[in-house]
Amino acid sequence: MESEPEKQRPAVVDSLDHLVLTVADPEASVRFYCRVLGMRRMVFGNGRLALGFGSQKINLHRKGAEIAPFAAKPTPGSADLCFLTRSPLKRVEEALEACGGKLELGPVRRTGAQGPLLSIYFRDPDGNLIEVSNPL
Repeated sequence: MESEPEKQRPAVVDSLDHLVLTVADPEASVRFYCRVLGMRRMVFGNGRLALGFGSQKINLHRKGAEIAPFAAKPTPGSADLCFLTRSPLKRVEEALEACGGKLELGPVRRTGAQGPLLSIYFRDPDGNLIEVSNPL
């Protein structure tokens, strides 16, 4: 059941530039996301690691060596992320299996921010839940 907002206000933000994942091993995360999802390894600042895709990025913080300011309780494995793709989901499944990963659920129908999705679910090396979806 969706709740009605008290009062509709105009949006203040337009898009997401980046998000931060706290991980146990940034290099292992880079290898996984590059091999399974085709993201690109990025290095910025003083050797900080990030994952690039489209016009967005995911900055990686090593647990215990977070860059200030950071979340109140930075914890590997606490994220639940959904990525959109035009590629067939079978291609993602095959890349996941080639890395020793396994599908947790899917394909299943879900509802995304812009409409219906066909999604698969799996976990990254830190246990974060990753959803990859084809818009329907």
